[in-house]
Formats: sequence, structure tokens, C-alpha cells
Amino acid sequence: MAKWRESLERSGQGDYSGSLILPAFYDTIEKFDIPLRYFHELIDGATMDLSIDCYRTFDDLYDYCYKVASVVGLVCIHIFGFDSPQARKHAEFCGIAFQLTNILRDVKEDAERGRVYIPEEDLWAFNYSSNDLKSGVLDDRFHRLMRFEIQRAHDYYGAALPLVPMVHGSGRPGLCAMIEIYSSILDRINRCPEDVLSGQVSLPTTKKLSIAARALIKSRLNGGRPSLPQLQL
Repeated sequence: MAKWRESLERSGQGDYSGSLILPAFYDTIEKFDIPLRYFHELIDGATMDLSIDCYRTFDDLYDYCYKVASVVGLVCIHIFGFDSPQARKHAEFCGIAFQLTNILRDVKEDAERGRVYIPEEDLWAFNYSSNDLKSGVLDDRFHRLMRFEIQRAHDYYGAALPLVPMVHGSGRPGLCAMIEIYSSILDRINRCPEDVLSGQVSLPTTKKLSIAARALIKSRLNGGRPSLPQLQL
């Protein structure tokens, strides 16, 4: 991580140290006017996983999600193209929604590695401990906790939707497909929350292809937004 950070600094000064990747990387940054700080924030987020295995509050988790996911979206919209400054905030929300979905989908795998991303304040609120999560305790406390986390993620998808018509046309199909794929994963978790404890939450390839095709059609119709599943909590 330290070497990547040093490489970023050097590339910003025109020193590529013989790298075949960094000249193209920095050329892309200049071409699309991507702030270099986004890449530093991404490294900061990846570094957090080396020393942090739990988060006390949602604000703490939000900072992590921003750095490992929202920053990626912010880079993408610079490549897609956008005009409204509000697009940045909606791209941030989109990354938060994606990462919260990842956290719920991978909760068992992460717990087995000693990591619990669900905020401690949420666990306390539902009287469900990190040890319960690691042990796969399935009861009413677990379901109430999951409903809360699912609703939070769903709200961030709703906050992200205004981004779609804000990005230039060529970027809309991919963005629409990503939003619909990830929100569909969240919908699967919502329909059967206990599946996250067995690690069986995924979308079949045929479903992903269907979503991609639908997103392409919708994105060509006046910047049409993807539809979010209606959660039955």
C-alpha cells in the first residue's frame, strides 16, 4: 500500500520510474480530470482492512464504505461524464448502497475471518452480539437486525437513483445494470435473510444478462432509471 501511494505521488510529478502502467494511468487522470485524492482515499480504505475488524458506529462504517466503494463511483462518473455538481453526492450514495449490500451478502464469510462490519451500535440496539453473528445464531433478534440493515441499504439505493440521468448517455447502461444487479441481490437477502448465514446469496448469470439487456434499453429511453425492488419488511 505504501508503494502504491508513493507511485501515485511520483506519477503526479511526472516520475513513472519505468512503469508501463503509470503513464497510461496518469494520462487517463488528466484526460477525464479525475482528482488524484480519490486514489489516495481508496488506498486509505484498503489499508483500514489491515487493522480494523469492527466499527462502533454507522458513521465510522460510512467512512470505510466511502473510501472503498463511493470513491470508485466518483472516479467512474468522471469517465462517464456529468454536468451537475450534485452528481458527486448521488455517486457517493450509490457506492454506499453497493458496499452495504456486499457487507450483508458476505456477513458469514467476513465473520469467519474475524471481521464484523455491521456497526456495534446496531448489534447493541437489537441485543445481537458479534459472537452471535460468528456462531450463526438465527432468531428473531437476527431477523429484526437484518430488516433494519436492509432498509438502510435500500434507502441509499433510492438516494442514488437521481444519478442516472445526470451522467452522459454512454455511461448510463453500465450504471443502470450495476444498480439493478446489486439491488436485486439486496432483494434476495430481504426475501430470505437467513441465507447470508449459509453463504448462498447470488444471482444466476441468466438473471444478470437479463438485467444488463433491460438496462441498455431503459438507459436509451430519456435516461430512464432502473427500478428498485419493493421491499416487504
